[in-house]
Amino acid sequence: MATHVLIDTRFRNQTIQIGETVPSGTFSYVKWGPELEDKLACGVPTTLSTDAFKGKKVVIISVPGAFTVRPSFQTRPRAPTDTIPTCHVNHLPPYLAKIDELKSKGVDHIYVLAANDAFVMSGWAIAQGLKDKITAISDTYAKWSESMGLTLDLTGMGLGVRTARYVLILDDLKVVSVEKEPGPGLTNTDVDTTLSKL
Repeated sequence: MATHVLIDTRFRNQTIQIGETVPSGTFSYVKWGPELEDKLACGVPTTLSTDAFKGKKVVIISVPGAFTVRPSFQTRPRAPTDTIPTCHVNHLPPYLAKIDELKSKGVDHIYVLAANDAFVMSGWAIAQGLKDKITAISDTYAKWSESMGLTLDLTGMGLGVRTARYVLILDDLKVVSVEKEPGPGLTNTDVDTTLSKL
């Protein structure tokens, strides 16, 4: 029988490690339904907890924000040409494109997470065409991510503390793989790296 390592995450500064059990958390989200097909509404938020991950293999893709672009320099972008649309174009869509490959590796469900509210996450999910293939969940105030040492301080850009760009692979709540980007762009949280970890 697998042993789950329980950890005190109240004042965590280090990133959660492989073999540890993720802390409990509750997220807000909008469940996909046909009423969202016309893209005129973002739905009614409900809640989902980490209990939904029990007994399952899940992939959690975290991004600093929905609909976001990454500035190509450290201050605010000055022109559209100064941005790279990492989250909206380069990070999430390849996961949707390779959903069948992920499922063939035994993944039960895939979530995309950010600190944006449930309405924004629902709107982004609709824009991305996620439907019921990937569930967009809100880590309010990035508290769950913070409890695992997985946040990104963008206060200098007026965005506050956000969820970092990371990918967790969990099996029955236990961390099988954790990858956090060391800087801007995609180096270890892309879909091909995730597939190699499954």
